[in-house]
Amino acid sequence: MNSRHAPLDQAHGLRQLFAAQRQRFVPLVHNPHVAFGGVSMERLCAAFAEAQMHTLVVDAADTASTADELAQVDLSACIERLSPSVSYLAARGLPMRHLDARGATSGFLSALAEAAPRADVVLVHAGASDIARLFARRAPRPILQAADLPESLTHAYASMKLLTQRLGVMAFDLMVAADAGSPRIARIADRLADCADRFLGAALSDWALADPSADDDEPLQPELRRLAAAQLRNGDDFTEPSSLAMHGRASAARGFAAAHAN
Repeated sequence: MNSRHAPLDQAHGLRQLFAAQRQRFVPLVHNPHVAFGGVSMERLCAAFAEAQMHTLVVDAADTASTADELAQVDLSACIERLSPSVSYLAARGLPMRHLDARGATSGFLSALAEAAPRADVVLVHAGASDIARLFARRAPRPILQAADLPESLTHAYASMKLLTQRLGVMAFDLMVAADAGSPRIARIADRLADCADRFLGAALSDWALADPSADDDEPLQPELRRLAAAQLRNGDDFTEPSSLAMHGRASAARGFAAAHAN
């Protein structure tokens, strides 16, 4: 056996084994005026699970729990498994520990990839400034959040403006956390898309609803499947829900509810 290709230790061997796996890093922009941000996370995870993807949710928003001190030594030990298809990491404050001389924190994404090699999708929930630092050397399509409140729409636009200026990204998606019966839902997306086009030259590609009153076992909406598929760059349609997705969705939803109880 050629010693040059022998794994140095068990962890190194695992990294070699999963090196060919393509992880998707998906930025979900925190909006303090959206009361049900956890619902957007759960819906996105459910859509990724239907595509046979395991998602690691990294919550680095100001409202998240502070990262465990153990994260400085062993990041993987701080990852909590919520269901067969979803894991969770409380990460408030962690990105700034990877700040480099250029003001970027993209090293944190590399640390996440190493800590969770089995995660197909890493959903990073953070404020716009943190997203800009984390994805400084990438070209993501950020997912904004809004609700049925004028303040939330103003904040979503401000986040979009910051990210166009600092990341140069010109395409966005949107999750609207609101009751499905609200007559203003479509206008929320239309207004944001109009402002993006007129004042920033940016575009709102897809938007989907995250209804906090919906049951966990309700079928996912086509708009959400399309949005998630575009994020994965996997075409327009997902396959039928897998048994892994159906088994894990309810327990993941309970985990998100507990994580955002405060």
